[in-house]
Amino acid sequence: MKTHTPPAFISTMLFLIALFLVCSPAAHTVRAAGDEHASPAGADAEEWQKDILLKSGENSGHIRHALGHFTADDPRRHGMEFLVRYMPEGDLKTLSAGYLIENVEYAYKAREQFPWARTVPMDIFLNDVLPYASIDERRDPWRRDFFEKFAPMVEGSSSCGEVAQTLNRDMFKVVGVEYHARKRPKPNQSPYESIEAGYASCSGLSVLLIDACRAMGVPARFVGIPRWANKRGNHSWVEIWDDGWHFTGACEYDKRGLDQSWFVGDAAQAIENHPWHAIYASSWKSSGKSFPLIWDLENTTVEALDVTSRYSDGSAKTPENICYISLRQSRRGERIATDIVISKNGAEIARGTTSGASRDLNDVLTLELEKGVPLVASFSLSGENGEKVVINKEFVVPERGIPWINLYVEEQGE
Repeated sequence: MKTHTPPAFISTMLFLIALFLVCSPAAHTVRAAGDEHASPAGADAEEWQKDILLKSGENSGHIRHALGHFTADDPRRHGMEFLVRYMPEGDLKTLSAGYLIENVEYAYKAREQFPWARTVPMDIFLNDVLPYASIDERRDPWRRDFFEKFAPMVEGSSSCGEVAQTLNRDMFKVVGVEYHARKRPKPNQSPYESIEAGYASCSGLSVLLIDACRAMGVPARFVGIPRWANKRGNHSWVEIWDDGWHFTGACEYDKRGLDQSWFVGDAAQAIENHPWHAIYASSWKSSGKSFPLIWDLENTTVEALDVTSRYSDGSAKTPENICYISLRQSRRGERIATDIVISKNGAEIARGTTSGASRDLNDVLTLELEKGVPLVASFSLSGENGEKVVINKEFVVPERGIPWINLYVEEQGE
């Protein structure tokens, strides 16, 4: 009589064999001298790899293959082990070995090919170049694509900062992506989702710039604040490592260099260790703190560091008469960028330029204006025949609450 081995028994035996192969002494990696991120040898390596394979479930074959793809004396094996050890559980269950292998191969290829990338310390490379994701965005196979696409763009650069500046200035035009708060499909877009849509939020733009930088071997990480301490709204931006961490707004190139942005004053009001008003930077390695994803606050899978002290020493104070001014065609219309003059009793007291639809929603004209008194905002726009039309709008800065002034060219009922 023929006997049949139950399918469940076969699956169990294959899984146990996978555990044995990954956790065998031959699979252990010796800690590199002076490398705090090297994978531990012996029992500790055996335990974390067992745990990883258990978490990966039916995808364990792919994870096992990725871990064993590079030989023990290949530096890329160490990188793969670091990457897999700190992968979110959802990725362990879904990402293929091919995806992970290509990501590691091209991360190390950039490190070998570009002179600025070779200056990056190994611990920074592992945590802020090697990872394939920044937050909870969709996992796109961008590494090889961006390596080939953007390498000619940064040719001749001499530093990580110069590469980041070049990408921030030119890359968004090449891929056809710009900021729009409402036209973007969702806040946490992957790079390919943003390219397909043509629009992205500050978060989507940041993810795209980070991936472009990492593809060039430049350490980059996602940074944000859940809510500004001195006004409504959240914001996300990018930090670049160039012999230390520096910041820049994604798709907000500033010819003055890094560490220049419209949000410097707002960031100075941040409050360290505050759940809403602290500034966080993403981390691949476990940090004991999660990044507050404003679009999914229940998601605690993204590791984070509180970097508030880099932006604020805790002594900054918001000016008493600060005021935020936005100009739109109508209540449902787009924002308009134009020069504006503020006057009191016929005398000019302030002037500035409002931000248009392509700027971040938090990028708002900020002026110091007296509260509770009648003021007039004067600006000129093009008429139907192209002529300049001067428009005057009266307003009063509220004495309580957020001093936010929305000016409309067309008031309701007009």
